[in-house]
Amino acid sequence: MTDTLRDISAATAGRPEFEVEPTDAVSIGDVERPLTLAERIFSNETVQRLTILVVLIAVWQIYALWLNNSLLFPTFSETVRTFWHDIRSGVLINRTVTSLQTLAIGYAAGLVLAGIFTTFAVASGIGTRILSTLTAMFNPLPAIALLPLALIWFGLGTPSLVFVIIHSVLWAVSLNTLIGFRSVPETLRMSGRNVGLTGARYVGLILIPAAFPSILAGMKIGWAFGWRTLVAAELVFGVSSRSGGIGWYIFEARNDLDTATVFSGLLTVILIGLLVESVIFRAIEARTVNLWGMQR
Repeated sequence: MTDTLRDISAATAGRPEFEVEPTDAVSIGDVERPLTLAERIFSNETVQRLTILVVLIAVWQIYALWLNNSLLFPTFSETVRTFWHDIRSGVLINRTVTSLQTLAIGYAAGLVLAGIFTTFAVASGIGTRILSTLTAMFNPLPAIALLPLALIWFGLGTPSLVFVIIHSVLWAVSLNTLIGFRSVPETLRMSGRNVGLTGARYVGLILIPAAFPSILAGMKIGWAFGWRTLVAAELVFGVSSRSGGIGWYIFEARNDLDTATVFSGLLTVILIGLLVESVIFRAIEARTVNLWGMQR
């Protein structure tokens, strides 16, 4: 043992020592400095989104002017004029309100059914297998494919639209909610049980907050599916509660070869989507998962 230590000391004794001079920090640059006004403006998320929209609008306008065929592709300015004219006349507002009322009924019913299905799935193993099987069967099925059956069962009107919207919302929300509940850490589950939480209080105070990012993602997906399904269904048969919705507005304009009005309807669909995503869901997200520190 002594010989081994002596050999190690002899091997390391001849190793040359070296020193490293500290690097001058001035050459590195500013470690911390205040941002300029331009950097603060362009680092703002709202400004970035508006910049993207302005660029897309500019490309739209330039391409339409270059094409010079309003029947195929109207300019952005022409679309805005048509959009504003139909807003002032009340036509576009009435059609949009009709669609949103139908969507609200179908979306709310889909959320309620998704909550019932997921609660049953969380409560028992057989419920989980039933929901997994149903989502595997019906989630890939396009809601618009059920429209002929909806017309036979419920007739021409709001009930048929609500039926296909529920199908669009139900499975997406149920699947994401179930995945969220499954991903709740066992530590949180045990903590809830240790403090005596059971039943609805256990689900409401432990499972739902922990799984809410997945639940919110499912609500966003369900909203998008329901909105585009409604527009597509209205494009097929359209009339609901004595007046057509935004999809029927687009369909009528297409029959009249009024491309600017078609673009005006599409612009309305896009604006509503941006409004719901950027205002409603962003507010929910800020007051829940961001406030709880569950995501950045």
